[in-house]
Amino acid sequence: MEARSLKGEKGASLVEYALLVALIAVACIVAIRALGSKVSTQFSTITSALS
Repeated sequence: MEARSLKGEKGASLVEYALLVALIAVACIVAIRALGSKVSTQFSTITSALS
């Protein structure tokens, strides 16, 4: 009975880690989409200033 309990906890941990990774990935995608155009504009400004 103890072994079954530990196996269930291990499986639950795997699911929790998968959800955490998915949440972090979604947060990164949202941040990249939100900041992407601003970063591109800033690089264009810097390139123009250096030319």
